[in-house]
Amino acid sequence: MAYIVPSLPETFEDRALYTQSNLQELPCMDCKARVLVRKNSEHHTSIQWTQEAVSDCTTFAKMNRQEGGRPVYAGCPRLNKSIEEAVRDGAVSVGTDDD
Repeated sequence: MAYIVPSLPETFEDRALYTQSNLQELPCMDCKARVLVRKNSEHHTSIQWTQEAVSDCTTFAKMNRQEGGRPVYAGCPRLNKSIEEAVRDGAVSVGTDDD
């Protein structure tokens, strides 16, 4: 059950800004899972995982087979490396269009 339900137009705009705007589709170099990525700064990366990407990720599959399963907030180091390389190659931009 949601504990915060947006009701103001500004809240909907903020939610869209932080969860949908300026996202770029990016495949993992290893397993080809496709996620949506936004690099807000050198130190801040937003990643939106689809259900399909979660099931395609071989690192997540390996974690899921461990006792206790994959920790909810566990990331994929292979995807992180893919993002770093995409930024270095210019395929993923850092910052927003209005910077």
